Amino acid sequence: MKYKPYDYQTFATNFVLEHPACGLILDMGLGKSVITLTALWSLLLDSFDVGKVLVVAPKRVAENTWPTELKKWEHLDGLTWSLVLGSEKDRRAALQCRAKIYIINRENVAWLVDNYRWDFDTLVIDELSSFKSSKAQRFRALKRVRPRISRVIGLTGTPQPNGLLDLWPQMYLLDMGQRLGRFVGGYRERFFLPDKRSRQMVFSYKPRDGAEEAVYGLISDICISMRAGDYLDMPECVYNRVEVAMSGKEMELYGKLEKDMLLPFADGDIDAVNAAGLSNKLLQMANGAVYDENGRVRRIHDRKLEALEDLIEAANGKPVLVAYWYKHDLQRIVERVKAVELDTAEDMKRWNAGEVPVAVIHPASAGHGLNLQAGGSTLVWFGLTWSLELYQQMNARLWRQGQKDTVVVHHLIAKGTMDERVMAALERKDCGQAALVEAVRARIGGGKDGDREAV
Repeated sequence: MKYKPYDYQTFATNFVLEHPACGLILDMGLGKSVITLTALWSLLLDSFDVGKVLVVAPKRVAENTWPTELKKWEHLDGLTWSLVLGSEKDRRAALQCRAKIYIINRENVAWLVDNYRWDFDTLVIDELSSFKSSKAQRFRALKRVRPRISRVIGLTGTPQPNGLLDLWPQMYLLDMGQRLGRFVGGYRERFFLPDKRSRQMVFSYKPRDGAEEAVYGLISDICISMRAGDYLDMPECVYNRVEVAMSGKEMELYGKLEKDMLLPFADGDIDAVNAAGLSNKLLQMANGAVYDENGRVRRIHDRKLEALEDLIEAANGKPVLVAYWYKHDLQRIVERVKAVELDTAEDMKRWNAGEVPVAVIHPASAGHGLNLQAGGSTLVWFGLTWSLELYQQMNARLWRQGQKDTVVVHHLIAKGTMDERVMAALERKDCGQAALVEAVRARIGGGKDGDREAV
């Protein structure tokens, strides 16, 4: 296919070429992969500034999206690639193949650093936000080899899914601490204050006054953000809350679990060992079923299943995609509405061909890189997630370039339960992240309002 870039894509490609370390914060659907590959073609085959590229991506994206993009565009002719996936034997064989670009899933980054003589001079990190923890093995592995890398390109749509602290590891991989400091402790001390604590133990931190503006200002020279709505004629996206009410008896059980962290049963209790476990159990109960201590499913109610049936009926034959979180949710949804689980590439193909009236998918498996917009425009969140990143990425499977209809995102929310707190948290985090996106926003000609200037 012939590549006819939008102005914003040309701008972003030039930004990559002009900045040896850069972060592209681009909304889903804006074409992060082809923007990056266009720059890599120039660096590898035109200017010869780089010699060997490693792309690190989520497994499905590494396996499907990057090879598809490389094969899709005519102007990328000459870029050879090797997929470093599968068994250790397969990965070693892939590394021995002669290629310009090597593509690996992020789970194998530590293995690569430990078992391979590093000779990559350029690193592309697809979904940079998955390197938000400075304690994770994948971050520590890349930190060790970062001084031997001359170019780094970080791609993400959600740079701080859980707050400002998430930025330090990501920015370190870009500039080795030049902007936010070489150590996370120094970054924390400079821009944050202790929040929740118990004597000497600090459990969380809150930004100091003016910290956000200061941090965004420091990284604005190597990061740009672009919103789909500014550059593409995106369809409308409507967010809808569908509240369900549990009965008095069901709410009594919910309240007892919330208060006592235990619901006793003769052949297996439902218990929560800590606050995180309690949140997990309460969210399960809001969905209608809970795992007990023996791993058996305790059915509590069918309120959300009934509401889901109503939404499917109201769709009047239009395909409906359902996002679930727990395995017992999947089982009950499939049993109740005869949904098809989207798990394999063939499943996705059938969905996009319009052959699946009701599909169900886990947000973690659909979070990055999958194009599902051809199959439908209605998404139902059966159960919510605390992860803003997975929430936004899941919604973007339908609300993206190529979608022809208004996208409707329904949230099934059990009144008076943890669902309400999760929904509020997702909305708050989105507001916080929007400030960063705005602070490093690219202002170029060719946007929808036509009056942007380069920064």
